[in-house]
Amino acid sequence: MSNPATKTNIPRAFTLLLSIPLAGLALVGCGSKATESESQMTSYSSSESKADSANLFTVPQDQMTHLKVVAVEKSRLPRVLRLTGAVAYNGFKTTPVFSAVGGPVQEILAEPGQNVKTGQTLLTVTSPDYSAARSAYMKARSASQLTDKSYDRSKDLYEHHAIAERDFQQAESDRALAQADLQSTADALRALGLNDPEALVKNPPKSTGQIPVTAPAGGQIVERLVGPGQLLQAGATQCFTISDMSTVWVLVNVYQNDLASVRVGDTVDITTDAYPDVFHGKISYVSAALDPNTRTLQARIVTSNPGQKLRKDMYVTATVQAGAIRDALTVPDAAVLRDTENQPFVYVQSGSNQFARRLVQVGDSLGGRTLVTTGLKEGEHVVGDGGLFLQFKNSLQH
Repeated sequence: MSNPATKTNIPRAFTLLLSIPLAGLALVGCGSKATESESQMTSYSSSESKADSANLFTVPQDQMTHLKVVAVEKSRLPRVLRLTGAVAYNGFKTTPVFSAVGGPVQEILAEPGQNVKTGQTLLTVTSPDYSAARSAYMKARSASQLTDKSYDRSKDLYEHHAIAERDFQQAESDRALAQADLQSTADALRALGLNDPEALVKNPPKSTGQIPVTAPAGGQIVERLVGPGQLLQAGATQCFTISDMSTVWVLVNVYQNDLASVRVGDTVDITTDAYPDVFHGKISYVSAALDPNTRTLQARIVTSNPGQKLRKDMYVTATVQAGAIRDALTVPDAAVLRDTENQPFVYVQSGSNQFARRLVQVGDSLGGRTLVTTGLKEGEHVVGDGGLFLQFKNSLQH
């Protein structure tokens, strides 16, 4: 027979055995919470110190000769803006050429790329209006010459009491009317673009109906917009574009956050991929409004163009000397390295031979030193030379 007490004790013993691992689990759970609590208490004062502790590694003393450690210092760093833009004609030295008369183009006497002088004939136009104006001028000129001679003769006769005073006054009136007609017809020719009506007598055209279209200003013909036989509309059809290419405009786009650093009169260096030359200019105008699409503002630079190398719509880079940044934190250019994600970083010295990698944000580089905007403090020491050696050493230890 079985013992009743034994039946009663088995379940109790089984319960005790089950309670032991549960208690252990409870202790483990408490230990985890304690560990988490301790880790939370062991906090870093800044994200930089976290990164430093995570990436801290040691360089043997005999290998420290490969490194040059320098201090992060404040200095006055010239501010340089690099702006992109395109070349345009100098608007103040660019002149469109229009024909003052209507009619078909008879002959073209100038081509793009040719340098012309003021008053040089660029093309001729066959125009009935010009033919009528020219005839009127020639008649008025002839009548004026005749009345001049009549006046001189009447004056001589009057002084010798050979004619009456009334006859002399009539000769004087005829001469005044003839001069007025001559002036009127000459003005009509000038309105048609012929600045020197007397040239019709000195150098008569091949045809009385052909009027020359002359250059209103000197420079290079950069555009020809008409062809032989094309019908021109008086004052409306542009024939040529003349520009003085000794200077050009460079139109650059300035971002809103750089606007305070761009001023009229600032000197600018212009470079392009087409030439090794550096072209020099000055900012002459800054637009009063931003482009709502690009959020940029256009600035105009007047640039000298020796050899006329800069051409319209050529892409260029403009380097603007825009004052200086005071108390700028700088490090040697060699101190800034790039990781696999192209993020800039430096090696900060934590001990005599201990270093940590720290991400930074950098700005312009000038004179061998790079501006550090965030990530470093004045007085910290970084590896100024030998960073590549340290990067290789760090990769081996990890």
